[in-house]
Amino acid sequence: MTVRVGIIGVGVMGADHARKINGSISGAEVSVVADFDAERAKSVAAEMRDAAVAADGLELIASDSVDAVIVASHDSTHAELVHAALAANKPVLCEKPLAPTAEECRKIIAAQGVRNLITVGFMRRFDPAYNELKRASSADRIGETLVAHCVSRNVVAGPGDSAATITNSAIHELDIMPWLLGSPISEVSWHAGRTSKHSGIRQDPQIMLLRTESDVLMTVELFVNARYGYDTRCEIVGEDGVASFAVPAHVIVDSELKRSIEYPLDWVPRYAEAYRLELQEWIDSIEQNRPSTLADADAGLRAGLVADALVLSMNSGGRTVAVEY
Repeated sequence: MTVRVGIIGVGVMGADHARKINGSISGAEVSVVADFDAERAKSVAAEMRDAAVAADGLELIASDSVDAVIVASHDSTHAELVHAALAANKPVLCEKPLAPTAEECRKIIAAQGVRNLITVGFMRRFDPAYNELKRASSADRIGETLVAHCVSRNVVAGPGDSAATITNSAIHELDIMPWLLGSPISEVSWHAGRTSKHSGIRQDPQIMLLRTESDVLMTVELFVNARYGYDTRCEIVGEDGVASFAVPAHVIVDSELKRSIEYPLDWVPRYAEAYRLELQEWIDSIEQNRPSTLADADAGLRAGLVADALVLSMNSGGRTVAVEY
């Protein structure tokens, strides 16, 4: 069986998914693409050999040439498109966030019912570095976890406000850290100082304090216009040791009396293997008619609830807000 995949939104993320599916994922092919930019859709479809171009996401979902759907379009479109995929009874992998608000996530889950059609693109769960960090930060290696520190920096961000930094960027930390630490986030607060001259209307950087039910305190720095490179860092501090990511480079260059490393321009090379593993597991689960090990709709809701609490804290002077599950 070859799973025919339709991809809605073929910007950087969607186009990368398309290339991986046709180039390195077994059991699948891209059959239809759609994008608000018709020329971009045609260009990506041409790379995919026989892929067709749909007028919009709803037409793609309804196509008899599509068995499963990837939603990689703008965050504001996710809820409508996931509802449409559910109505068509087609498996859907929705890039994060599942929806911009937790209330919209709840409506999606209600519409899904007992079916297991929805997965969410929290690909860091498949990243080899995060999985190694999870093993390395176990209690028998570094003792009980006391605190954690996360940093996520982009070269440049697209248009968006301060809330978008939380719902679109920090959402990854809001999913991966409870997964890594084995405990849900119970309360949050949002903080900011000076903002970058490159930030536009967005407060940048932002600092978030998160506390888990197991009483581990986390710091999260989001700086989406950092300029110097794409950079993800994570450190777990235990009673008897510390586990953290190594410097994010495979090559060190010694030249002109200095030593240097290079950072990627965006997340695509950093998480290439995570995306490949995630997509292969998604396709395998569809072929084998079984639940996948990807994040499910409930995970999307949990991250959305924490994001909502952070937005509330941001809009109320940084006060501590409890997360209501």
